[in-house]
Amino acid sequence: MSIVYPRRPIRALVALLCCSVSACSSLPHSGPDAGQVVAGERKEALQIGFKIVNLDASSLPAGGAVALMSASQLTALDRPGRVDLIGPGDVLSITVFEVGVTLFGGSQSLGAAGGAVSGAAPDPTARAQSLNGVTVRDDGTIVLPYIGRLTATGHTSADLEKTIVQRLRGLSQSPQVLVAVAQNVHNTVLVSGYVARPGRQQLSLERERLLDAIAAAGGVGTLGGPENTVVRVRRGGEFAEAYLAAVESGGAGDIILLPGDRIDVIRRPRTFEVFGAANKVAQVPFPSASLSLAEAIAQAGGPDDNRANPTAVFVFRDNAPPPDVQGQSRAALAGSPMVYRLDMDKPSSYFLAQRFAMRDKDVIYIANAKINQTRKLIELFNLLFTPVFTVKATVSN
Repeated sequence: MSIVYPRRPIRALVALLCCSVSACSSLPHSGPDAGQVVAGERKEALQIGFKIVNLDASSLPAGGAVALMSASQLTALDRPGRVDLIGPGDVLSITVFEVGVTLFGGSQSLGAAGGAVSGAAPDPTARAQSLNGVTVRDDGTIVLPYIGRLTATGHTSADLEKTIVQRLRGLSQSPQVLVAVAQNVHNTVLVSGYVARPGRQQLSLERERLLDAIAAAGGVGTLGGPENTVVRVRRGGEFAEAYLAAVESGGAGDIILLPGDRIDVIRRPRTFEVFGAANKVAQVPFPSASLSLAEAIAQAGGPDDNRANPTAVFVFRDNAPPPDVQGQSRAALAGSPMVYRLDMDKPSSYFLAQRFAMRDKDVIYIANAKINQTRKLIELFNLLFTPVFTVKATVSN
């Protein structure tokens, strides 16, 4: 006896199988497979200008951080300068010493027995008068009694002492003068941003460096760390910046500070993103100053065994310079966006992944395996038809 199958279920099954190919593309997925990445974006590649290359020894990009963010920019700001000159805003303390008949009617006698210098005979007529709180005006001058207006800006304390003594000759007997900067405003730098104690710092004749000022401001702390912190120095009409981790103590980037420098400490975490058939889709911060592709893939949990195509691990890199760079320099530094493909089925690729240096804002995409969509379609069929078969078997029993 022959078995006759109902025609309608067979026709429905045939129709369903015919639609399975188009259904695969309609199923949810985390991104394109390798063929879609390579072939499906040719038109966009021409417009944007990006290139897709297989990662091997010849195509391995140069390692290390982007040259723009190295300490070499700070070195370009280094120039000679002085930190002992008086400037506008400084508050001076001026002491005038006189003997005999005094101009200032001194408040302190230097001729008393207790004030005598060992081995020197005291002069009972010697007097000292202190002029405190003498502020250098915006035009760089100061005004003193019996002397008038003097130019102070651009001179040292010793220069100003000589000038005042010359002005007092003929008015006072054997005048001597001491000038001290009581409040230094001109020879200072300003430290702001991501430091424990922002504010103005006074420069000394020891010639403080960039890292000295950051340390005096309390440093950047443990949150973020120097690998994720940018230091920006503004000097005159110029500025330069570098990651703090790239500035070596006493090195060329650790420049000697000059009056008027502004130091901005900016928290700028370096991160990379992971998408596709990875075990963890996330934005991941750099844990250290340098990070290899192998370490980055490991931090993302590696490819998913059930979904990923290990022959198609892509790194998307935009070689455009940071937005702070303007004009022709930005255009000169710009490079073509690149897409690097790593085949993890090849043993040599693991050596390449260790030598491939990740950069800030790189994107890792692990392509889906083509069989993944077929598997999803089968799971969908099981989800749809298993309840029907279960009910039919229950009714038959």
